[in-house]
Amino acid sequence: MSLDTLFALSRDFLEKKNRKYRRYFLIENHLSENCNILLGQRGIGKTTMIVQALLDHANNDLHSDKILYIQADHFLVGQTPLYEIAEQFEISGGEYLALDEIHKYPDWSIELKSIRDTFPNLRILASGSSALEVLKGSHDLSRRALIYRIPGLSLREYIELKHDLPFDSISLENILENHTMISHDILKTLKEHQLKIIPLFHEYTQQGYYPYSLELNDIAKFKMLLEQNIHITLESDLTAIHKNLNASSIRKIKQLMIYIAQSPPFKPNWTKLKKLLDFGDERTLKNYFEHLEKAELIAPLPKASKSLESIDQPAKVYLQNPNLAFTIAKKTADIGTIREIFFLNALNHTHNLSLPINGDFLVDDNYIFEIGGRKKSHEQVRDHQRAFVARDNVENGHGDKIPLWLFGFLY
Repeated sequence: MSLDTLFALSRDFLEKKNRKYRRYFLIENHLSENCNILLGQRGIGKTTMIVQALLDHANNDLHSDKILYIQADHFLVGQTPLYEIAEQFEISGGEYLALDEIHKYPDWSIELKSIRDTFPNLRILASGSSALEVLKGSHDLSRRALIYRIPGLSLREYIELKHDLPFDSISLENILENHTMISHDILKTLKEHQLKIIPLFHEYTQQGYYPYSLELNDIAKFKMLLEQNIHITLESDLTAIHKNLNASSIRKIKQLMIYIAQSPPFKPNWTKLKKLLDFGDERTLKNYFEHLEKAELIAPLPKASKSLESIDQPAKVYLQNPNLAFTIAKKTADIGTIREIFFLNALNHTHNLSLPINGDFLVDDNYIFEIGGRKKSHEQVRDHQRAFVARDNVENGHGDKIPLWLFGFLY
């Protein structure tokens, strides 16, 4: 394929996919390394970030010959090796090459390694499913690329994007020390725009994690599309990476995910699960858990213990974000589990969480949290000096009792 054709495809795509809103990630990360890889679920905005990063490099000039966007799974791109595309682009004076959905391209790691080694001055920005095993095999890219895991929207970003209300992100330490004042200021701003935080929080837990929910503006359509994306992740992305998976394997993985969604709180017991879900061996069952975790569809919570047993078997397993729980659970989603999923998801991006002996979460081996409703007390953790209660359905907190929604402002 000619470079002119690729430039035409690139410009058309850049124009269609560019968005005004910039997520926290691009504000905090300038992607200045020569090779950057963005990993994350389908629909959380990786492509938009790539487009914005390219246009930043070209001063928003769609027709610049210094940038080139390649959709790696486009049928026309498959006719030419990525290495040849990179070579033509570099020779013509190109500077910044983006390779979107790279895990769909055959032998992508070999090609990317060759491009990186042969054209050291060519900046590369690639994206793929979070199931992408960038560290696997002989073509290890860990020393050649900076790898970022991109989460979905936070509650703060959801409000900012939907209602055009900018709020600063808040550190965990600041929340713990000053949550009363912080929540007061946020609530005041929302009130000035006839908005209330509790309805916004409940809206977010059902459909706010994925940016495309705002384009659909219909919760039924959103759930349908999210379910379709889950199927694509399992049936297409996983099988593109793990060639040994077949239709029967994917059915088992889906069955496992549904079982986790319908069994709150899910505490894995390999022997029981193997029998209940009719798995041939325990190793296969553990591999399927690992696939779901790498696809960021589930989030295991380890025990606070440092023993080998705690590494091998998590204490609890949650769906990765509350939107998944509302979509996958066939019965009404358990509100207690939704609260815990929200808290885990909000902190998992920048903090280490585990299950303490008393309480729901141990954060950074330092803070213990109990999660509950508006009347939740700290009875279980009262003897711990750094214990807090995250309460749902309250606008304000006091002392060691903090509104659950406020943890949605961490990023």
